[in-house]
Amino acid sequence: MTEPELHPETRAIRAGRSDNDTALAPILWATTTFVTPTVEEGRRMATGVGASRFYSRYGNPTVAGFEDAIAQLEGAETARAFASGMGAISAIVLGLCSSGDHIVAQRQLYAGTQLLLQTACPRFGIDVTFVDATEPGSFAAAIRPGKTTLVFAETPANPRLDLVDLDELGAIAGPITVVDSTLATPLSQQPLAHGVDLVVHSATKAIAGHNDATLGVVAGSSELVDWLYSFAVLQGANASPFDAMNGLRGLRTLGVRLRQQTEGAAELVTFLEAHPAVSDVRWPGSPSHPQHQLAVRQLVHFGGLVTFDLRGGLVAGTTFVESLAIAQLATSLGGPETLVTHPASTTHVNLTPDELAANGISPGTVRLSVGLEHPGDLVADFGRALAEVDRRTGR
Repeated sequence: MTEPELHPETRAIRAGRSDNDTALAPILWATTTFVTPTVEEGRRMATGVGASRFYSRYGNPTVAGFEDAIAQLEGAETARAFASGMGAISAIVLGLCSSGDHIVAQRQLYAGTQLLLQTACPRFGIDVTFVDATEPGSFAAAIRPGKTTLVFAETPANPRLDLVDLDELGAIAGPITVVDSTLATPLSQQPLAHGVDLVVHSATKAIAGHNDATLGVVAGSSELVDWLYSFAVLQGANASPFDAMNGLRGLRTLGVRLRQQTEGAAELVTFLEAHPAVSDVRWPGSPSHPQHQLAVRQLVHFGGLVTFDLRGGLVAGTTFVESLAIAQLATSLGGPETLVTHPASTTHVNLTPDELAANGISPGTVRLSVGLEHPGDLVADFGRALAEVDRRTGR
């Protein structure tokens, strides 16, 4: 029987169940190793790709269910899960690139990715060029024919929510193109449908969605992901079955969470844009976002991530995040709790002042991940914290 075409929200609930039998909830295969029926079968699994009942560094049925679900949602042939988003990104970079190769990446990146590219890559003889991804044609212009192996983009980008035109990126021929789509999730955009080769997620964030799983995943063609599989087995950053189970559970409610978080973000953005203590607000759903029209064309949900700048610099930024009662100061995003982060002192603390400026991060920058609380309670909470900012800065 041919399965009908399904909306992404329905597919997120139906996918990843091939090993469930009659169980509705994901099944946890909490084992590191499996009995091998014959020596020849052991040889086949040890030397092949995708063994899920051999040794859990190679694969595991619970992890395979999560991989299958992500592949279905991204329209990919296959996927490989990792112990974290950075485990997935490092596998892409180090598994596909060699000494003498060249990478083109955008300046607007999650700091962990940026530091990997600008500190680890040179040690392995891999050259990296950073470009402004908001400038049309910037990626293509930086490619060195015969040298550039990888083009790496992140959209929306952490934390300023800059966007990359996926059609433009997917049209690049030659190098392997990769998109970190963590902030969008597969329910908001599918980069592979635009011609991009690989899509990567820190599934720790909105995909798992409950702040209880550390998980990464790469999806794409079998040819590319199978190439990464051999490196991943040696790298050892394999996903745990428990985290993969929580990732599957999170996928079941991703659609409703994204809708509510987007609605909550819209209310908070309206409040923040009108407040005199706030100098700038970045949210793809706002007409004030410099790439709003691209966001309308490219994103199904604008999401719950908002970044804004406070007048008053470091004093204002730290006062605000430390004065909240409902929203909590923590470095993750995409979960049910509303979280705030001070990027200059946490997620991007290892960048130089010039690098922070290039990423649009000031001492007064705050990143907000809207949760599932009532928006009215969050607006009131933010109002009280901003009043404290006014008091401390003498505004």
